[in-house]
Amino acid sequence: MRLRKETNRRSNLRVVFQIIAFALALTSFTGCGGDSTSSDKVDSSNANGVYVSFGRAMGYMQNTWVDVHGAGAQRSDPKAGDPNDYPTGKGPQGDAIRIYNYLRLVRDAGSAVDFAVVDSGQAECYSNINAEITCPAAGEAFYGQDAQHTGNASSLIDNGNGTVTDNITGLMWQQSPDTDGDGDIDADDKLTYDEAVAGASTLNLGSHSDWRLPTIKELYSLIDFSGTDPSGYAGSDTSGLIPFIDAAYFDFAYGDTSAGERIIDAQYASSNLYVSNTANDSGRTMFGVNFADGRIKGYGLTRLGSATTFFVIYVRVNTSYGQNDFADNGDGTITDSATGLMWAQDDSVNGLNWEEALAWVVQMNAANYLDFSDWRLPNAKELQTIVDYTRSPETTGSAAIDPLFNVTGITNEAGQTDFPAYWSSTTHVNWITT
Repeated sequence: MRLRKETNRRSNLRVVFQIIAFALALTSFTGCGGDSTSSDKVDSSNANGVYVSFGRAMGYMQNTWVDVHGAGAQRSDPKAGDPNDYPTGKGPQGDAIRIYNYLRLVRDAGSAVDFAVVDSGQAECYSNINAEITCPAAGEAFYGQDAQHTGNASSLIDNGNGTVTDNITGLMWQQSPDTDGDGDIDADDKLTYDEAVAGASTLNLGSHSDWRLPTIKELYSLIDFSGTDPSGYAGSDTSGLIPFIDAAYFDFAYGDTSAGERIIDAQYASSNLYVSNTANDSGRTMFGVNFADGRIKGYGLTRLGSATTFFVIYVRVNTSYGQNDFADNGDGTITDSATGLMWAQDDSVNGLNWEEALAWVVQMNAANYLDFSDWRLPNAKELQTIVDYTRSPETTGSAAIDPLFNVTGITNEAGQTDFPAYWSSTTHVNWITT
């Protein structure tokens, strides 16, 4: 079914950094726990915060903890509560619940060159519960979240020939994943990874023949966090659901339930294979974006002995998109000239829940951290720009990030040396009945 939507200084500062983070951790509160899943609501007692895993994205499968989605996955978990309430994770793959994540500060530092980040599209503010709140003022709890920092507003053009141009990224996109051209988007349109790679060279669309399968960073540039996650929705009518892609410009369909798929089975293929392996597959794992539920995950290319299939849209021009241009400024900051963003070289050293994370940013600004007072928690799309998908704990012994960055080591749920996930300022809104 097709859906379209209308509309000694650094050392001292590091000590201060640690003290503030530790103090906030000690004042941690227990938020709304519980996992309320029924036919008419999903997690309505708490709102999830979006984070990116720079280490293994763990899950509990077959009585053991394993990397289920890969370093570089974007997931979401409750903003507050006790992770011990989920001893074997949550969901069909037992995803580890990460409530106390780390932080990486960001600030604007100039104009982007080839890697402009499109704003997340999140216009509302949230607390720990799955309901909108009035955006807080400075000094109030939850100040500094995604909706309070506007970036490059989405600017798309329907070219009227089956293509869409993104004025911010400079990328041109195939408009529809209707691969078989029958006017309906369903399971028959999905391709295996190898078919998706091969299909780019045969596509002639809009008088262009230089199409390519998008990288994960190109594909994620399209994600729109005005969407709502339908996970757990037991109905069949998708007309009231909002996808995580702008359906006013792109043809979109949820999973083909008539073919035995779930509503959330709208995973799109990228060209990025995980440099390690996940429990999803004994061989290759591909990073993809699910525009139905708003996540990046690593998907095994085989499942139960059969090739996994995905929706596919191709992209062209601006082949530099997604390539960082980092410079170590020698003062505890790193500038990415490609995106126009400046990052703190150190992370928060300790894990915090989402409210504490926002409060910690306020305190860092009050302390004029690294001589700047305009730091913020990055939104999900900004945070994903600094993932290095050529790196992983298994293959490079590092976090999936450029080695210019300092990353605090952790011990994961399996007892392995690993690296943390970082909070974003973005809320992952769950579907609830109205």
